[in-house]
Amino acid sequence: MASIDFTQTEGRIKPLHGINNSPVKYNGELPELKDAGIPYVRLHDAGGPFGGTYLVDIPNIFPDFDADASSPDSYDFAYTDAYFRTLAASGLKIFYRLGVTIENNYHLKPQRIYPPQDFRKWAEICCGVIRHYNEGWANGFHYEIEYWEIWNEPESPGMWQGTSEQFCEMYATAARILRERFKDIKIGGYGASGFFAITRPNQNKMRQGYLTFFDGFIDFMKKNRDVPFDFFTWHLYSKEPGEVEAHAQYVRKRLDDAGFASTESIFGEWNYIEHDTCAEDQAPWDALRSNEGAAYVAAVFSLLQKAPVDMALFYDAFPARIYCGLYMNPEYMVSKTYYAFKAFNALFQLGTAVHTEIRPEEEEIYALGARNESGTKGAMLFANRERKVRRIALECVGMKRMKHLLVLDDDRVMTEVNWLLKDGWLTMPPLSVMLLFFDNG
Repeated sequence: MASIDFTQTEGRIKPLHGINNSPVKYNGELPELKDAGIPYVRLHDAGGPFGGTYLVDIPNIFPDFDADASSPDSYDFAYTDAYFRTLAASGLKIFYRLGVTIENNYHLKPQRIYPPQDFRKWAEICCGVIRHYNEGWANGFHYEIEYWEIWNEPESPGMWQGTSEQFCEMYATAARILRERFKDIKIGGYGASGFFAITRPNQNKMRQGYLTFFDGFIDFMKKNRDVPFDFFTWHLYSKEPGEVEAHAQYVRKRLDDAGFASTESIFGEWNYIEHDTCAEDQAPWDALRSNEGAAYVAAVFSLLQKAPVDMALFYDAFPARIYCGLYMNPEYMVSKTYYAFKAFNALFQLGTAVHTEIRPEEEEIYALGARNESGTKGAMLFANRERKVRRIALECVGMKRMKHLLVLDDDRVMTEVNWLLKDGWLTMPPLSVMLLFFDNG
């Protein structure tokens, strides 16, 4: 049985349908992302290896580290400017990662993933980037970018060739300088690679080290309370929504216990992939763009709304990347998983979460409800992650009628099929996403 009570509100619907990256288009629009109401786009690994040579990464924007950080002539903003115009025209807020793109072939020769030569100089360069995009400096813009993330996955050798102590020193140096110069932005990091060891037994030494790195960073921040720590970003690639929820609880508790209750917890990378298995089996890469992946995404949205996270950013929406879940790779056609984002946006636009409940015996069924401020319109998002038809009783309080029902499954893409709810019973196709609209008309 499932129930929804539109009279019992539970706060705002959170911006959980953010993404990492997008198609790289210069001076245009991305109408499909605008139509889905994507709220944020995190720019890490933008444009491919080495940031596509031209985009976002500090070495791309400031190619000569010995140049004068106070001079506009030292910066090359051209391609990133053109790309950002597209993102702004598409209604996406930028979540800017200050750092470099991952080097998956670092074992051949690391290029840009060493600690910066001079931490203060690196921070001054970052200040130039912020001035350009928020204050109009150097023929720039006033995008009011709020989130500025320092680095990404520094506990991984493909992202950081220094020590954990060096990273903490770099983070502290940069965060202090950025806060001194910019009072209204949010400063955080560090894009944790994942806390697999808390939910998966027998993890290798590197993954166990992720927890050690986190412990060291938290201890450092506790001893340096003057260092800005507005948000903490962390990652998890999994096939189990419950594992996502467990990691969200873990991160929040660790932050709270350390005295960082006001630090936002941001789920910075996630997808329907489990790294423990995907190397041997190519099926997950296809599944993440199918109705199977869409059902997982809708399930995670449902859990994250109630979990202690403030934002989520799906990885990835760059069509040429195998991780891309929103587009059919390499075509620029949207996938079935894209429609799970669009369905969640219907709830996000309504604005207010309402009480939903799924009986424990309804395994692999997930639900989330929302209404508008006046309580005259509402919607409910369902996900069935089982590979069989499920039929459950649905109890609705506070709305007079179901207006229409959309279903996404193996054969349909958000097709109206109102008869799937009849006499209080909802029929859910295998691996499906359903969006029900209600009103008081």
